[in-house]
Amino acid sequence: MDELKEKLAALGLESDKIEGVIETVLGFVKDKLPEGMGGMLDGLVGGEEGEDGNSIIDKAKGLFGG
Repeated sequence: MDELKEKLAALGLESDKIEGVIETVLGFVKDKLPEGMGGMLDGLVGGEEGEDGNSIIDKAKGLFGG
């Protein structure tokens, strides 16, 4: 999430507006997801850990060779 905040700041977005922009975009994306998938997005954004101790982001990176 910090990387996203840095990228938005680099675009010239005021720091006090960044959180609002992120929340707006996440809300939009959640509305477009199939029912029941919003929790998965929340876990991804929040860095939630699975049973194996790896975050969802770590698992996604593994899928793409990262």
